[in-house]
Amino acid sequence: MSAANRYDGPRLLLIGPPGSGKGTQAAGLAELYRVPAISTGDIFRANIENETPLGVEVKAIVESGEYVPDTLTNDLVRHRLEEPDARDGFLLDGYPRTLDQVDYLDRILAERETGLDAVIRLTADIDELVTRLRKRAIERGRSDDSEEAIRHRQDVFVKQTAPLVDVYAARGLLLRIDGLGTVEEVRGRIVDGLIGRGIVPPGAAAAVG
Repeated sequence: MSAANRYDGPRLLLIGPPGSGKGTQAAGLAELYRVPAISTGDIFRANIENETPLGVEVKAIVESGEYVPDTLTNDLVRHRLEEPDARDGFLLDGYPRTLDQVDYLDRILAERETGLDAVIRLTADIDELVTRLRKRAIERGRSDDSEEAIRHRQDVFVKQTAPLVDVYAARGLLLRIDGLGTVEEVRGRIVDGLIGRGIVPPGAAAAVG
């Protein structure tokens, strides 16, 4: 593809609580905007499966029950963002998770003289999410996944992401989207919000309708 015809996709970050359908939305948005959906979980698995030096290190940490440190996560994300398919746009899912990671991502993008175009924050009523996740746990035979445990994960998510949300809101990048409804309804809200910021998917007339 020539430089004149190259599609320069958006650089997006998707944040959403457990049970909000974030992974499903990430995959659909990535396809719509023709950019790769990049999740730290997928990066970890790919490096472990391919037995890269970083993957070997991550596997040892995970198997020991420890958390993967920021420095290693940052290295994995940098390597992934340097791959050809992520050069002209991407959708990050699950990274950054800390303010230090926000700073690191800022440096990566500054090196390319670019930055994030929007940060999508899926919002949802906690009680609704707990009901949804509890039902899913029962259907999958995970009776030990109690309401208390599910609520704890929701609380942890809110506490971890609040500082990130504040940073991106202050930069004018935050797009708050109601995450409850069908997959199509939520995606429609996200796309409408992005279009409102001038972030239009290729073939928007056909895709958005």
